[in-house]
Amino acid sequence: MAQLSSIVRLSFRDYSHEWRMSGCFILALSSVLAPMMILFGLKFGIVTTMLEQLIENPINREIKPIGSGRYDDAWIDRFRNRADVEFIIPKTRALAATIQLKSDSAKRILSAELLATAKGDPLLAGSTSFPEDYHRVILSQSAAKKLKVKRAEEIDASLARQFQGKRERVHLPIKVIDIADATVTSRNVAFVSLDLLIASEQFKDGRAVTDLSWGGDPVASAERIYPSFRLYARSIYDVEKLVNDLEKEGVKVKANVAEIATVQSIDKNLSVIFWIIACVGAIGFSFSLGASLWANVDRKRKELSVLRLVGFKSGRIVMFPVFQSIYTAILGWLLAVLVYLGFEYLINFFLAPRLNLDRALCFLLTEHFLWALGLTIVVAITAAILGGARAAGIEPSEGLRDI
Repeated sequence: MAQLSSIVRLSFRDYSHEWRMSGCFILALSSVLAPMMILFGLKFGIVTTMLEQLIENPINREIKPIGSGRYDDAWIDRFRNRADVEFIIPKTRALAATIQLKSDSAKRILSAELLATAKGDPLLAGSTSFPEDYHRVILSQSAAKKLKVKRAEEIDASLARQFQGKRERVHLPIKVIDIADATVTSRNVAFVSLDLLIASEQFKDGRAVTDLSWGGDPVASAERIYPSFRLYARSIYDVEKLVNDLEKEGVKVKANVAEIATVQSIDKNLSVIFWIIACVGAIGFSFSLGASLWANVDRKRKELSVLRLVGFKSGRIVMFPVFQSIYTAILGWLLAVLVYLGFEYLINFFLAPRLNLDRALCFLLTEHFLWALGLTIVVAITAAILGGARAAGIEPSEGLRDI
């Protein structure tokens, strides 16, 4: 142990004594490592931004059924319980999913599309409350502006139908509990409970809604069949599998599979390009550092042989160039990080605004810097094996000739 600590001390003193040569090694390493960090920062920043934009926009995770089908509550619950499904809720016929809205602030009567919603709806991620009965609604930004209403105000909702030769209209007071963000939809949409959506369809089909005292024919069956649904995958990576599973069940759907695949392909191809460049740089630096350490050992054969002469074992002598390569790795990594941070600031401050990006174009996480340090040390130690093998072959007798 004493010999090892002595080798550490002697290798560092020799390394700092020859600071010019050591500085050249550090600059050589940082000139290889810094561009790779900048390249990986750009790759990680660009792809991460693209993926976040895809993930944050729930429309990219939506799987839309094409046409009309027959889906009962058991089918809906089966998909709701899947780990790769974030949200699913039934939809009624489009012609039945409309309602007329009137406020005291606006003169016009607005015809709005009804969409059922519930807690966990990705479209309403910013909402803290959801309609849980017949008398609550979340309006889209467009509908709220046209009705000139704000949160917590009450409006009048009405439905009309032709029943038994007579035109009937029912009214329902509802409270605006929230207004959806403008990015959710540009249409006039009223997000309501599933119960109100079903009640609207029943009323327009001439059936009674006992909870609201709306007359009509009695409901024929307790089993509910829905013609469509609104489904969102847990992640963009789950979309393709869900599409395949639905199509296997005979459900025709459409989703942004092509766009998601494009981003994933960009990520994969950029990763391949980065690792090719990184491997070429690492191999080139390994040979360069290894050759330099080999030459350094040759230049110090006398000093190293004297260490052998005073009792240092071959295994300890081998550690002399290894420790010096570790010093180069750590200091070169530190310099490369400083260079990277400077270029990261310049890229994000000057280039990102020109590309109309509101996110960082280039950035790395803490673990990326630690991975870079670990790989740099591994490469440096691997390169030092050449010098270490050369040092191990030095005999103590070589030092005697110079005494």
